[in-house]
Amino acid sequence: GADNANDDLTEQAVAAYVAKYATKAAETTGTVDRRIGELAELDKLTDLPVHARRLIEACFDLDTAYPDRKLWQWAHMLGFRGHFSTKSRAYSTTLGALRQVRAEYRARQERHERGLPDPDDAPEGSTLTLAHWTYAGHGHTPGESWLAATIAREIQGNRETGREVRAELEALDGGDWDV
Repeated sequence: GADNANDDLTEQAVAAYVAKYATKAAETTGTVDRRIGELAELDKLTDLPVHARRLIEACFDLDTAYPDRKLWQWAHMLGFRGHFSTKSRAYSTTLGALRQVRAEYRARQERHERGLPDPDDAPEGSTLTLAHWTYAGHGHTPGESWLAATIAREIQGNRETGREVRAELEALDGGDWDV
């Protein structure tokens, strides 16, 4: 809800509200967060509510009667293959926008709790910019060049050894090697 009666009801405020409570509702169903391979796995889930277990078992029981619905495959979501939220054409936003609003809200809250200034109060910021550049050099050092050449030689040697061994094996087997 709004903090006071003067707050405007913006799209961002509605999105933040929906994001907060939709995700809370999804978390409180008490179901599992991954697919279920077989019913015996449910016995290992000690914190699975009885109601959620019965719904998962119903997905298993009804799966053969409604194969196109893939109930067992989605039993961990209580048979629901979609996302927990839906959008209408009249009022729509993206889940990314919902997350962004929530992240901005939490950042403002965190800045306030730590006594940090709002970045909008000082748009130029307080970042020190150094405009002095120096030449650091180019290419590899002599040691890096030696190391790269050594590695290249080892790779080439390994390839040649591989070709030789393959030729020997083909000669022994009559040339029936498909690699």
